[in-house]
Amino acid sequence: MNQRRDYSGWIPLIIAVSVIAGIFVGFFMPNPFRQFNSDKERKLNTILSLIEQEYVDDSVNVSDLMETAVPAILANLDPHSSYLSAKDLIAAEEELEGQFSGIGVSFQLSNDTIVVIEVIPGGPSDRAGLVAGDRIVAIDEEPCTGNTTDANKVKDKLRGAKGTKVNVSIVREGIKEPKSFTITRGDVPVNSVDAFYMIDKTTGYVKVTQFGRNTYNEFVNAMNSLKNQGAKRFMVDLRGNGGGYLEVAILMANEFLPADRLIVSTKGRYKRDDASAYSDGRGQFQDEELVVLIDEFSASASEIFAGAIQDNDRGLIVGCRSFGKGLVQKQFGLPDKSAVRLTIARYYTPSGRCIQKPYQNGELAYQKDILDRYSNGEIYSKDSIKIDKSKIFKTTTGRKVYGGGGIIPDLFVPRDTTQYSPYYQQVAAAGLIQEYSLAYVTSHRAQLSKMKDYKELLRNIPGNDQIINDFVRFAANKDVPARWQYIHQSQDLITSLIKAFVARDIFGQSAFYPIYNRSDNTIDAAIKALNKHQAAFPIKDI
Repeated sequence: MNQRRDYSGWIPLIIAVSVIAGIFVGFFMPNPFRQFNSDKERKLNTILSLIEQEYVDDSVNVSDLMETAVPAILANLDPHSSYLSAKDLIAAEEELEGQFSGIGVSFQLSNDTIVVIEVIPGGPSDRAGLVAGDRIVAIDEEPCTGNTTDANKVKDKLRGAKGTKVNVSIVREGIKEPKSFTITRGDVPVNSVDAFYMIDKTTGYVKVTQFGRNTYNEFVNAMNSLKNQGAKRFMVDLRGNGGGYLEVAILMANEFLPADRLIVSTKGRYKRDDASAYSDGRGQFQDEELVVLIDEFSASASEIFAGAIQDNDRGLIVGCRSFGKGLVQKQFGLPDKSAVRLTIARYYTPSGRCIQKPYQNGELAYQKDILDRYSNGEIYSKDSIKIDKSKIFKTTTGRKVYGGGGIIPDLFVPRDTTQYSPYYQQVAAAGLIQEYSLAYVTSHRAQLSKMKDYKELLRNIPGNDQIINDFVRFAANKDVPARWQYIHQSQDLITSLIKAFVARDIFGQSAFYPIYNRSDNTIDAAIKALNKHQAAFPIKDI
């Protein structure tokens, strides 16, 4: 959890971060692999030995039983204590560390075929000659088409140790025979800032998808770029962000807060797990108006950041109630290179809130909570939000906030489903919007590739009426008949998505959001609040 930059002078913050980091690295923890001598430990070992030596079926693998038993044991503690096999641990750490070794493509499964949707510039596949739109039909001479194709298995085959080679056979539009490429795997960066751009002349937008090792640097670079473009107010989009490293959320929050403001605290079973992190007053963006977007999938580190901003009245939280994860896990490595992530503390926002939602009714009820929010109307109506009014806390200026289940936004924005017609739901579920977009890119690649950015694409792509008519014909050929009453209801949504996917396939992921966000009612509500200066520090009740 050490940062890769020198934060010389950030003494208060670094001390706090170091203490919290200690929770995770276990500097103060005793060795968990002590000699097992208790009756319960001998009991477990005896049971496993009996199975291995006496069970009627000698094909039973005790190691496999352990792989099944350990997750079941942890599931009885809380929803976030978990077991990771050696393979899963490597994958999880690669995502958060900001890079992995592979061939450098993004792909999707379309019509039982792996279709390349993005080739990372300068990466191994780019150097070898792959392009977006290529259809991968074999990896190391093993076919990967048909209804048994598994995207996760394909990912595993394409990833591998740096310097190793993999042979990929592709089918490309305009070439009759499959073409083979031998690609040398290399380091592939994992970006956690998916997009940043100017929404208008003064508003900078940043989409953060996780809190990984490199997120802070990516975030600050994006913010400075927007500031240089004239941004005087900012929108940080954490919707769908499930969290990541705690200290990265602390560093990001520090950029907006005046000195000596509490960012987060943790409290555990032992004093060694208690810590607090404060801002050091050196943040680069303390004066600009700030809006933070959250939804029901914003969790953990996202909630730390949003809670610090809200409780310090530094910015306006907009959207839906966040997930509600307020438990801190520490990772313990096991002898076979697997790991256990065990909950060892709870974290609290500056006002003293623990925003962990209840989990005493079991794993099923805990996971079903999100579905319940949809069924009880919470996603669509502020009045349906379940608030535990016995858990009232106060922000620095005295505003009421509540604990016990996520961050409740200052400005609630209901989910807009007015365009979710039965026709849209059918074509979306079948993946036809992405499939049509890819087919359009494939047949127009020569023309589209000459455009310099998504703005030029929007000026030259056909109008909405032509796009929707062409799409409806495409969908009809895929056994989804035209239903014009519903098509008219969903036309703007479908055409917006098509344009966004086309831009993504040509210019990369960063080109998707500037188009898709144009029809986002949460962003519209945030802009209106900014225009009324409702996000000015300190925030007041609105």
